[in-house]
Amino acid sequence: MQEKTTRLEQIAAQTGLRINSKKTKVMKILSRNMEPIKLSSGIVEEVQQFTYLGSIVSTDGGTEEDVKARLWKARVAFHMLDKLWKSKIISRHTKLKIFNSNVK
Repeated sequence: MQEKTTRLEQIAAQTGLRINSKKTKVMKILSRNMEPIKLSSGIVEEVQQFTYLGSIVSTDGGTEEDVKARLWKARVAFHMLDKLWKSKIISRHTKLKIFNSNVK
């Protein structure tokens, strides 16, 4: 992993780009090498999980944290519409359309 990171840093430098070690994170899965990944600007932080495109990716490969996060996001979206749900002016049909489009 260190060799690939070093090579990436060299190629990036040739094009005028720098990899920021403070903004870069690494997650090792099934790796025997426990040495930290180093860049010229410092050591890259190792993480156990991160969010990618709204999904939580973790070293254990489980989906429990991802499901919890998605349920929490749906719950927040549902509660943001409390005034709408309590409204007597808006029909049940319209409320169901909003629920299906915004919460689900």
